[in-house]
Amino acid sequence: MLIVAVAAWLFLELAVEMLEGETRKFDERVLLAFRSAGDTSDPLGATWVEELARDVTGLGSVAVLAFLTLMSAGFLWLQRKWQLAIYLVCAVATGVIGSTLLKWGFDRPRPDLVAHGHAVYTSSFPSGHSMMSAVVFLTLGVLLATTQTKPVMQIYILSIAVLGTVAVGISRVYLGVHWPTDVLAGWLAGTGWALLCWIIADLLRDRGQIE
Repeated sequence: MLIVAVAAWLFLELAVEMLEGETRKFDERVLLAFRSAGDTSDPLGATWVEELARDVTGLGSVAVLAFLTLMSAGFLWLQRKWQLAIYLVCAVATGVIGSTLLKWGFDRPRPDLVAHGHAVYTSSFPSGHSMMSAVVFLTLGVLLATTQTKPVMQIYILSIAVLGTVAVGISRVYLGVHWPTDVLAGWLAGTGWALLCWIIADLLRDRGQIE
């Protein structure tokens, strides 16, 4: 709960700084660091690096995350863990709703400093890809890790979940479709939401309401 509270506080602080324009210099400096000197339309690295970034950013897309969620829920359902399957879908669905409402509320324009390397349709703050990849990857990672008895396996599973979340966020900045603070806000909101859902699941499990 302390981590959830800290994540919420940091998100609000970041949002206020963003609205006041205090993050502009940081955002521009980091965004330009991913671009070739003298050509803001050219991301660093060879062409295959840019293609790799698009592949990685796709891991945080609605289609991929929905597939992972439904696939995992179906697995739990077949194991007769119906309550947990429903809970997983609800946790992710409410995260999507929260992300959408935050985007509508802040309505921050997308970066105009560099060319976009990926199609975008919504506002910028917080990053939906970053937030939802944190929600899905971390929630699934925790659920899977709790089935393991060896600490090394738990650490391995959670590390993969964190690595996937971080990679998706960095790819959004690399492709120029998000300001760095959009991604930071997405990570904070997504991590806080995933941890809150984990806490609620533990409480429900202790009460015997889910298995």
